[in-house]
Amino acid sequence: MRAMRFGRFGRFGGPEVLEEADVPDPLAGPGETLVQVEAAGVNFGDIKQIAGEHTDGPYAPQGPLPRIPGMEVVGRTPAGRRVLGYVPQGGYAAKTVVADRHLVALPQGVSAGEALAVLVQGLTAWHLLRSVARIRPGESVVVHAAAGGTGSLVVQLAREFGAGRIIATASSDEKRAFALELGADAAIDGDAEGYRERVLDANHGHPVDIVLDAIGGPVLDAGLDTLGHLGRLVTYGASSRQTASAIAPSRLAVDNITVAGFWVIPLIARNGAGGAELAELLDLTARRRLRPLVGAEYDLARARDAHEDLLGRHTKGKLVLRP
Repeated sequence: MRAMRFGRFGRFGGPEVLEEADVPDPLAGPGETLVQVEAAGVNFGDIKQIAGEHTDGPYAPQGPLPRIPGMEVVGRTPAGRRVLGYVPQGGYAAKTVVADRHLVALPQGVSAGEALAVLVQGLTAWHLLRSVARIRPGESVVVHAAAGGTGSLVVQLAREFGAGRIIATASSDEKRAFALELGADAAIDGDAEGYRERVLDANHGHPVDIVLDAIGGPVLDAGLDTLGHLGRLVTYGASSRQTASAIAPSRLAVDNITVAGFWVIPLIARNGAGGAELAELLDLTARRRLRPLVGAEYDLARARDAHEDLLGRHTKGKLVLRP
């Protein structure tokens, strides 16, 4: 077996622990496929992996250090089929082994960056709207961090799924303008102070049906105050690193409000990535009804730079590593 390039970490820490090395090619077992990697996606989940976070759950990466991070790859099978695949770890490599249940063929016209953007982030957006919030035609949806990788897909899918009014929140004029370009009906400052008034004003004075929150803390609290009868708030992140207030069940019962949480990784581990949902996202992308946001590309040797840029909020769109 010849040696292949890969990025790994031998101790937990920040981007500085990433290093490039060579190892023998991996071998595929039953129900697996060896993939020659064309591109790998970069996620905040990768940063958490190398920091040693979420190491004790049933879906956490396993095995001793050193480990290879990376959850998303685009590449070719030995038969030449171009595929998109999910791996719990091992994506930052020239070759990796992917379980067949986590593989899907790429349609013509979908770039590597677009495909990587609709795997973890696209499936998150799809399930937030369909599986958890259970959006119905004509409903109003508030999308926090709407210019981000997941938020930008939520805005577009909400329009595709028949939302009546989409209200985007973002932290700058540039990001709010981008959310409007993607199809939001209104774009407002997402700061917690004055949040309720801005959301209700953007919804013509009416409470909203759905709030999708990846910020947490006071912003989650404020979002709860904007929901109307049978409203749903779904939390799927806490980028503010602040704690939201405790919610009394009686407060929810008055307006029959639902508060739910969502994390896509356990769902992928349970059901597989290569299902109808991902196929739908790729088809929408191929037909240009969905516009995944693709950002910078880095050589695998610069994985550390990609992590530093992501942590520093210097990026826009899906970051891609090229082995």
